[in-house]
Amino acid sequence: MKIGFIGTGHIAAPMVRFLATKGHQITVSERNAEVAEALRASHVVTVAPNQAVLDASDVVFLCLRPQIAAGILEGLTFKVDHRIISVMAGLSLSDLQKLCAPATDVEMTIPLGFLEQGGCPLPACPKGDLLTQLFAPENPVIEVPSERAFLNHFAICAMVPGILDLLTTGADWLAETTEDPDGAALYATQLVAGFLASVPKDRAALSRERDALATEGTLSLQMTSTLRNGGAHDALREALTAIGQRLDPAQ
Repeated sequence: MKIGFIGTGHIAAPMVRFLATKGHQITVSERNAEVAEALRASHVVTVAPNQAVLDASDVVFLCLRPQIAAGILEGLTFKVDHRIISVMAGLSLSDLQKLCAPATDVEMTIPLGFLEQGGCPLPACPKGDLLTQLFAPENPVIEVPSERAFLNHFAICAMVPGILDLLTTGADWLAETTEDPDGAALYATQLVAGFLASVPKDRAALSRERDALATEGTLSLQMTSTLRNGGAHDALREALTAIGQRLDPAQ
């Protein structure tokens, strides 16, 4: 496919690298010249002004910061047969369709950097046909037909740095007792990463695995009980709800 990227930052770069390995013809915008040049130097991609990116592409990824997206997109001319994929939070499907008119084929998703290695779940709204064609099976595509439900996936995505923050606290605590910061970070990170990699992906897996570990009298139960009694779960729900309402005030 002929694929273009408007906006070339830390989210676009791993997608470009992934797609380049699949043999697609890729053109990236000059925005963030350092990243664009690095992609040109390491992969077979072309760097061009925004309108030239559109003119050279059948599929267009929109990877701009939401607060500047409208100002940039309003000055561009889209083709009716452009297929659009947006990774921008804060722009509704109707907003995107207006900004990208006369193109009407628009999908929204939420990629993370590890998409390049595979295993990144991609929620897709209102459909995921094109995303599946481009990124699956390495990255599972989850169709979310409701835009409100899709927006709430951004809240769960924001939970990742929250979990990393807790993991950092745990690794720091271990480093204080072992006087080995690097070893503590490796142990804490690999422990969680390895365990999650082995967990089945069915609906009940998380609670089932939790309950298998946190049995009566165990250290695991002491941990889960302390976090729950300390209000960690209430704080998490409060944060998720607030982020959901920030993305969609009607919630």
